[in-house]
Amino acid sequence: MPEVVFSVDQARSMRDQAVPGHNRWHPDIPAAATVRPGAEFRVECREWTDGQIGNNDSANDVRDVDLAPCHMLSGPIAVEGAEPGDLLVVDILDIGPIPQETGEVAGQGWGYTGIFSKQNGGGFLTDYYPDAYKAIWDFHGQQATSRHIPGVRFTGITHPGLFGTAPSAEMLARWNAREQALIDTAPDRVPPLALPPLPDGVLAGTLTGDALAKVAAEGARTVPPRENGGNHDIKNFTRGARVFYPVHVPGGMLSGGDLHFSQGDGEITFCGAIEMGGFIDFHVDVIKGGMEKYGVTNNPVFMPGNVEPRYTEFLSFIGISVDHDTNTNHYNDATLAFRNACLNAIEYLKTFGYTGEQAYLLLGAAPIEGRVSGVVDIPNACCSLYLPTAIFDFDIRPTAEGPRRADRGQCAVSS
Repeated sequence: MPEVVFSVDQARSMRDQAVPGHNRWHPDIPAAATVRPGAEFRVECREWTDGQIGNNDSANDVRDVDLAPCHMLSGPIAVEGAEPGDLLVVDILDIGPIPQETGEVAGQGWGYTGIFSKQNGGGFLTDYYPDAYKAIWDFHGQQATSRHIPGVRFTGITHPGLFGTAPSAEMLARWNAREQALIDTAPDRVPPLALPPLPDGVLAGTLTGDALAKVAAEGARTVPPRENGGNHDIKNFTRGARVFYPVHVPGGMLSGGDLHFSQGDGEITFCGAIEMGGFIDFHVDVIKGGMEKYGVTNNPVFMPGNVEPRYTEFLSFIGISVDHDTNTNHYNDATLAFRNACLNAIEYLKTFGYTGEQAYLLLGAAPIEGRVSGVVDIPNACCSLYLPTAIFDFDIRPTAEGPRRADRGQCAVSS
């Protein structure tokens, strides 16, 4: 096993660790560990909400989750010799849940998928599913099943939802300015258009006093992906992946967490993956001057991992950029087109006895593929959603006999 450079006691909050992590992006957060180029090492991670979600049959915890301390990140890890303008080469060697069969913490034999309420983050389909729901998934080696979505079993494509390097002070100021400008276009929107710096619940490693107050006032929330990487939620960041992160501060300062046992493209419920705590093993190196050499100035680039489930048959759902509720055409809007593809898949699955909420949770957790199929045939963009047929223990293909409807229960709901 590689050396553990960031250790987590899963029975304790990230705030109570011997070396705490952090939950904001800021250049002043000090390194928790330092490694050399060429090193292989292990980072242990808390589940992203710091243990707020339980293995139970109520979604009240999802409804009431406090997002101020999210995400809880492990790090930063400094890489010797890395300087602004370099590329940090990060190989994912291995990743997995907490090595314990069963336990109270997400990752100890189980994980969860949540639909966040519209009042607290929402999701891709929040106007259609505004309340909180949850599904608990049990791990069986590489596969997952759920008592809340019966009739389904699939192989996960385990990956970190979030890793990135620290921003420079100038980059952080640009993030905050542009996101505040977006918020100002609709300051009362629910859910909000973006999340500005928030002093509540801030954790910045070992910083205290005025240094912590500075991070609280300026630190960027970790919810969106940005130029430093961050919350990409790309399911192919798995074993064998190589990511080239831009370096903006000395040491690069690599941090992350938000580990997922499985996820569909888009992570559409917002908490759409199967969330867990666990470990991730890295190899790191540095390409000097790599940002200029390869034109990597705005976002990381990556080589997908070589480990993934191999499904060969799919039922695919198509969406176009039309608001069918109002019969309004939108010009080449790929977001609307994919939303319609998701809604079409949900309506189809409901004919087999699933509730809309169960189907929505399934599309966030199972390894579906989302594709932009066309953005040139004006006025309608076309997106498609590929649902593996083999994950069901019954035939979901259309037949002359009609769908095989059954009582498939319900996911965890909020009171």
